[in-house]
Amino acid sequence: MKTQFEQMMDGLNDVEAFLAGEQEGFKAYVPPEVDVKAIRNRLGMTQAKFSDTFGFSLDAIKHWEGGRRTPEAPARTLLTVIDKNPAAVLTALNPAAFAAAVGSSERTTVHVSRRRKRQASRGPAKRNASSGGTGGTK
Repeated sequence: MKTQFEQMMDGLNDVEAFLAGEQEGFKAYVPPEVDVKAIRNRLGMTQAKFSDTFGFSLDAIKHWEGGRRTPEAPARTLLTVIDKNPAAVLTALNPAAFAAAVGSSERTTVHVSRRRKRQASRGPAKRNASSGGTGGTK
């Protein structure tokens, strides 16, 4: 197995060869794991809505999120693009419907809000000295 440095150097050598015309194209990086549930939650979609919108089967979504199956490389690639730019995927999959949804047939920029989960409290709140408590339980 190559070290991170060796992997980076291989990538830089590929770029140099491509720029020099010695190599055509490039190899895309496909992440080994994708958190499907996190992507879906950031988009504020149910499993059914996510599967309908992006063309996955509902069973696949359920299995991926449940850890029973792992998305194959092409699905991980699409999921990565959905995570980074969902509007681009929507436009590519159904340009007419997407244009109608945003009210225009012209190109437009759509901003998709990403909701972050609030961090849960990590135990009982500590009281400061002025509140008379010590932070422990009675």
